[in-house]
Amino acid sequence: MSPTILLLLALGLGLAGWLAARARAWSFRASAPDGRLAALPSYHAWYVALWIVIPVLLFITVWTLIAPGLVTQSVLADPAAADLPAFDFQRQTILNEARAVATGAAPAVFNQEADALIEPFREAIARYRLIGIAATLSIALLFGAWSFLRLKPDFTARTRVERAVMGILLLASLVAILTTLGIFVSLVFETLRFFGMVNPIDFLFGTHWAPDPMANPDNPDASRYGAIPLFWGTIFIGAIIAMIVAIPLGLMSAIYLTQYASPRWRAWLKPALEILAGVPTVVYGYFAALTVAPFIRDLALSVGISNPSSESALAAGLVMGVMIIPFVSSMADDSIAAVPMAMKDGSLAMGATTSETIRRVLVPAALPGIVAGIMLAISRAIGETMIVVMAASTAANLSANPLEAMTTVTVQIVAMLTGEGSFDHPATLSAFALGFVLFLVTLGLNFIALRVVKRFREAYE
Repeated sequence: MSPTILLLLALGLGLAGWLAARARAWSFRASAPDGRLAALPSYHAWYVALWIVIPVLLFITVWTLIAPGLVTQSVLADPAAADLPAFDFQRQTILNEARAVATGAAPAVFNQEADALIEPFREAIARYRLIGIAATLSIALLFGAWSFLRLKPDFTARTRVERAVMGILLLASLVAILTTLGIFVSLVFETLRFFGMVNPIDFLFGTHWAPDPMANPDNPDASRYGAIPLFWGTIFIGAIIAMIVAIPLGLMSAIYLTQYASPRWRAWLKPALEILAGVPTVVYGYFAALTVAPFIRDLALSVGISNPSSESALAAGLVMGVMIIPFVSSMADDSIAAVPMAMKDGSLAMGATTSETIRRVLVPAALPGIVAGIMLAISRAIGETMIVVMAASTAANLSANPLEAMTTVTVQIVAMLTGEGSFDHPATLSAFALGFVLFLVTLGLNFIALRVVKRFREAYE
């Protein structure tokens, strides 16, 4: 059963309940002693509509999850499925082909064994479609009738509707928290599995990274899982080279836009600068790989450096720095613009120049927002993948030479989780350990940013 059809049915039933409840509430005015109700008719209508739509939506969510399994079980119980192969992968492939033809997603099947299952799938899908519609109507009528019969002239519908809306808003606000908690728990669980195979000391302080997905998982070589080169590459590319580009350019552009640019120039320059934030990272990766990296290699050859790599940390860091300029610039722009004009006017009145006012008054006063923008930019940079893959290679290299190939934590996470690797192998589980460390680093950066913001905000309040 298509969830869209059930959703439209739920909305239609909710609208019908809304109209019926509103009409009933208006009829109460004639029987009320003073012609007034405890709540407006619209609140009565929303009360009934919510009692119809919310239970139906919950049922649709559950039904969408269990209906495909019920259809499959019904088909497997059919005599036509008696000759299916015992191997689960082959049996599932045949069932998927028959289901695709039965639903119209495919014109024909590749395996002839699936022909006999097409009709059972059609019958099962039609049967459970009717069951879904009947259950949806039954739930809507049951809760709709119950809520409709509760309507009275003195019924406090407004209070109940507002409580329901408050509960929905609270649930929406908890989604982000619960998602973060789920990510953290899953990372911790898989990381503990990895540390049960590889010593954490070898992982956190080892200097050689070369996981072998084909090695014996029961006796892994811990010396191949040293993540120091990955941590260094992440810091060197994302937090050093990129920040050397992004922080000065972003901060200076924000100062120019807020203090020196005319309104006409600002109306053009600020949107043009923020366009950089909307460019896909793969486009930056192409630019880094096809333009910046060859230029840096040729420049290194021209100054006498022998055998410079066409994939370098410098190329990836420079382009990454350009990519995150809008994060620094936008936050610094908003923070400087939010500084009270009285502070600027007072500085100028005391004889300070514009540059002195910017350096000694505006920037210190706007420092919380500037720091927040820098931390956001660093978090964005250390999580970047495509630019590093295309411009800095996937080779783990512990070096301070920006002209050499390097890689980052995120690149290796992608490399370990793609392919046919088993999730019980330490090479695959190492991706979760890397993700857990990256999660802690990002959390630490946010904590530092909050402390800095709190300290300086108290100083300027």
